[in-house]
Amino acid sequence: MIVAILLVAPHAASANTESARLRARAYEFAYNLDYPEATREMQAAVAADPKDVAAERGLAVIPWLEMVFRRGAVTVDDYLGGLSRQQVALRQPPADLAMLFTQHVTRALQMAEARVQSNPKDADALYELGATVALQSSYVATVEGRVLGAFRTARRAYDLHEQVIGLQPERADAGLVVGTYRYIVSIMSLPVRMMAYVAGFGGGKEKGLELIETAAMRGGEARTDARFALVLLYNRERRYADAMRVIAELQREFPRNRIVWLEAGATSLRGGRADEAERQLSTGLRMLAADTRPRMYGEEALWLQKRGAALVALNRLDEAERDLTRVAMLEARKWVAGRAQLELGRIADLRGDRTAARMRFTTAVQLCEQDNDPIGAAAARPWVSRAYHR
Repeated sequence: MIVAILLVAPHAASANTESARLRARAYEFAYNLDYPEATREMQAAVAADPKDVAAERGLAVIPWLEMVFRRGAVTVDDYLGGLSRQQVALRQPPADLAMLFTQHVTRALQMAEARVQSNPKDADALYELGATVALQSSYVATVEGRVLGAFRTARRAYDLHEQVIGLQPERADAGLVVGTYRYIVSIMSLPVRMMAYVAGFGGGKEKGLELIETAAMRGGEARTDARFALVLLYNRERRYADAMRVIAELQREFPRNRIVWLEAGATSLRGGRADEAERQLSTGLRMLAADTRPRMYGEEALWLQKRGAALVALNRLDEAERDLTRVAMLEARKWVAGRAQLELGRIADLRGDRTAARMRFTTAVQLCEQDNDPIGAAAARPWVSRAYHR
């Protein structure tokens, strides 16, 4: 679900200055993939203000982000297709991180509920409660794999942040949650979309994007979340130049987050700029080689698959083949292995080996379908029966 990359940074109006400062530092670490440092700073924020709901929620956000990262499900590719699947088969999350998430999100929810009960018209209290409920929804969708199961809590988060906008129309940060759910509903399959409307969700792709773009410009602490969201949504809308503009900002602000370079390469490739894609991906691969921090599941294989695809597009077939052949020797998700086979099939056809190409394309379709990658499967399927050509 798109919210896998949202709802990280909260509003800070009710926190004391020191808690807000430490929380901002914690999220800067988290955006740079420095999860232990992020946890340390967030713990300090809670110590500075034990009543700060946003800091307590932050102690749930960080293990959630780490769970999704370890699983290797943090890239745009993971959210470009199959959003309306009711149930997604996922590996069990690490028990220690799942326990931390549950402990802190439960505590944050209790604190937020109490604040709203004491003052139902307090926009800040409503915002904090909505952000906490939205985090629960994100966890259900991205960690438990229950996309439709997340709708129950998502509806409440949506309603709470609509109340915030009703009380304070200038609050651009609340528009991030409302805009996100509006966009999600608009791209669901018709039966799911109708169910969402009955449940009370408003749709509208254009309005959803407008709310998120506004949050990206003037959403306070939500600006960064909104910009990460726009990278995904602009890719979905094939607005690749806009996506690259946002990515360039994120590269400057979070230079230790190598995944931003991966997204730069992937976005350039989707936009038909293979030369720029190869440059971004080669830079990122050098970053990856020098980075001693944990990697996400199948990360090296994903980098090589992307660069291999860029090299095929540039007709640098020998270099591409080296990258793509290595994918099969590495830990990789099935869709990544499938797309590597797709590119190897293209290489085989360009070299005139139809038998090898057909085998590669057939394997690509099978692997992509097994891992809910309709885009990869569709790209490979036509070339099973006829030779690939540029």
